[in-house]
Parts: sequence; structure tokens; C-alpha cells
Amino acid sequence: MTGCRRRSAWIAALTCAAVAAIAPLVVPPAAAQLPTITDGRFAGLEWTFVRIRYTPTPEANPGFVVSPWDETWAIDAPAAEQNLARRIKVVTSIQVHDPIVLRLTDKRLWNYAWIYFVEPGTMKLLDEEVPILQEFLLRGGTAMFDDFHGPYEWNTLERTLKRVFPDRAIIELEPPHSIFNAFYHITAYPQIAGLGSFFAGRTWEKGGFAPHLRAVLDDAGRPMVLINWNTDMGDGWEWSNAEDYPGYIKFTADAYRMGINEVVYSLTH
Repeated sequence: MTGCRRRSAWIAALTCAAVAAIAPLVVPPAAAQLPTITDGRFAGLEWTFVRIRYTPTPEANPGFVVSPWDETWAIDAPAAEQNLARRIKVVTSIQVHDPIVLRLTDKRLWNYAWIYFVEPGTMKLLDEEVPILQEFLLRGGTAMFDDFHGPYEWNTLERTLKRVFPDRAIIELEPPHSIFNAFYHITAYPQIAGLGSFFAGRTWEKGGFAPHLRAVLDDAGRPMVLINWNTDMGDGWEWSNAEDYPGYIKFTADAYRMGINEVVYSLTH
């Protein structure tokens, strides 16, 4: 019995030593990608990717909606927000929290400063949501609209924004506006090809040939609404880890750079 115990203790010791030797190499994937940040310009800032769940128009998802995650508000989720959040955590000192999904009517909305709408050309803003969005923005919040294309979808969003701010103009943001230098130096607003357009050998879709960054300003001149039209930031973030599409890297890089600039600008203005 004594010999058995001794052998068992010896085996256990070897096992513990082996585990101890390899344990430092077992790092959660997200943490493994995080370097030590030496740029402290944005220390103290916090950010959460808040995706807004809206009501789609009846024609938005004809015939194939099995769950709410099949609706247009959920396009590119959850990879897009996970990847952008991870990248902001890597390159800045901003404290980044886990992404969430909210409706505009959720009371938790007021805990956040930045919200995201994807494919807003298919969005039906409900009457009770109009004053909530208006108040959120006038209180200092920022809304990013992304991944909608062509004149028809533009007209849909423009009508929606006029319900929120009937007397405020939608303006163009172009270099040298400081949003293009908020973190990266960007000389021209990029057109990010959706993956389908990329496979088709083009950068545009639905007749949206030229990309635009547009905005609605508050009384102090702050862009409180950022409108990414004729470009697909969400696909650029979503597919940035897809090794099967090496030619798409240029679009993911531009999507990260512009997206990070818009977030940083929003948090610092």
C-alpha cells in the first residue's frame, strides 16, 4: 500500500508539474490579442456597441423570417460587433464592454452613448420611438446608420430622420473634417464592398455608386447622427477573420479605420 501511495504521489507531482509548465500558454483568444496600450489619450472613456432592434418594413424580409435574428436589424451580428469591439480594445485605451442589443424603448438605452442601426433603409420607426431617439441624440448620444444603398433606401432613411428632426438639415462630412483624423488619418471616405458585391467584382450595390458620410448636427455643431451611405462597414467588420477571402482584407482594413474614427470622434465630442 505504501508503494502504491508513493507511486500515486509521484504521478500526481509529475502531472501538476506538466500542467504548471503549459498553463501560461493557455490564454483566452480575446485576451491573447490584447497588447499593452501605451497611448493614453482615451483612458477613462468607455464604449459599448449597442445594436438597435427596430421593426422592419413589411417588404424587408419576404417569406424567410424564422426568428428575430433573421430580420434586417440583425444583419452581420454578432461577428461585426464582436470584431469591432475587439479591435477598439486592441488599438486604444478605451474601456470596451460586451456588445448588446436593445430596442429604443428599453430603459437601459440611457446608460449608453452610442447606438447602431444596420440596413436602415428597411426600418420602420414607430411613433413612440421618435421622441425617444430625438431626446437620446439631443442629450449627447450618437447614432450610426450603416449598410444601406441607392436612392430608394436613402429616401426611406431621409423620411425617417425628418420625423425625428423636421427642421435639421442632413449635411455632408468630408476631409478635412476632424472625424477623418480622430484616430487614424484618412484622406477620403471609403466605399466598403459588401461580401456579395466583392464576389461580383464591384464595390457598390443597388445603384449606390458613390459612398457618402453624412450627418445631422446638434445645436453646438456636433454630428449626432452619422450616416454611412453606399458603403457596408458591417460586412467589413464581420468578415475580417475570414481566411478564405484574402482579397477582402483591404475592405476590412478601411472599415476598421473609418469605424474606429467615428467611434472615437463620437466619444470625444
